[in-house]
Amino acid sequence: MKKIIASFLATFTLATAPTAQIAAQDHADWPEEITIVQVPDESNPNTPSLHTQFREHLAEELGIKVNEVTSGTSYAVGIEALASGQIDILLVSPQSYAQSSEKANAELFATNSSDSDYYTVFITQSDNDEINSLEDLEGKSFAFVDAASSSGYVYPKATLLMELGLENERIEQSGYFFENVVFSGGHDNSVVGVSMGDYDAAAVAAQIIAGLTEAGVIEEDSIKVIGRSVDIPNPSFVIRGDLPEDFKQAVQDAFLSFDNGEYFEALYGDAETRFVAIDETYYAPTLEILDLVNEGN
Repeated sequence: MKKIIASFLATFTLATAPTAQIAAQDHADWPEEITIVQVPDESNPNTPSLHTQFREHLAEELGIKVNEVTSGTSYAVGIEALASGQIDILLVSPQSYAQSSEKANAELFATNSSDSDYYTVFITQSDNDEINSLEDLEGKSFAFVDAASSSGYVYPKATLLMELGLENERIEQSGYFFENVVFSGGHDNSVVGVSMGDYDAAAVAAQIIAGLTEAGVIEEDSIKVIGRSVDIPNPSFVIRGDLPEDFKQAVQDAFLSFDNGEYFEALYGDAETRFVAIDETYYAPTLEILDLVNEGN
């Protein structure tokens, strides 16, 4: 795992020198640099330059060097890197927040103010007349995304448990409810797998379907939705809990003062969106769902 993390950071870290001087003498306990990990919007060609503007803003506000990893990686690698101190700030889902809090003493500090709908949908091929509801999934092949994914595992599993009354400890066993259960490793993998007939059905983040259709990866109207989860809270940023308290506050202030409408339009679809302060209570309802999903495991 250490080699994977080192390789990941060496390959994808984009460093920039801050325009301000390294932390002032009265902040001698502050780190001289930090590294942030978040996933870019690959559908928007302007995203890299916008991330650069955000990174430069943080560097100027904090007076230290800011590195940013803006390439996809597994949550597990990011959490391990956070726990080992190789990165300092991580964009997380509710599921990965719970894991990062436990393994890395990570603390929530910011999310975006967007009201965009974020939820799981259960999908199958549009011309599959045998599957029109969650009940119809019995005896079919099914794909979750990743055991660390909120929208690709936790929320769909909770939906199946609550709506169909399935047994928690058996739901992933092939031959119990589903004929076969797999983890595809990615939302796009699940959608493409369903469209090609590799899986009868899958559970994915709702937004992924439109994006893959617009990119020409799948044909328009080739996928139909047969069910959905409750809404999922927005992804949020966590910071290493062992950093100085005044530094963590300064990081939160720097996030909240970023006022680039172009950035938020590109990443969140709304120029009025901004970063807002949160704490651990933000994911409290999700943690209850996690308890349900993990019960008996």
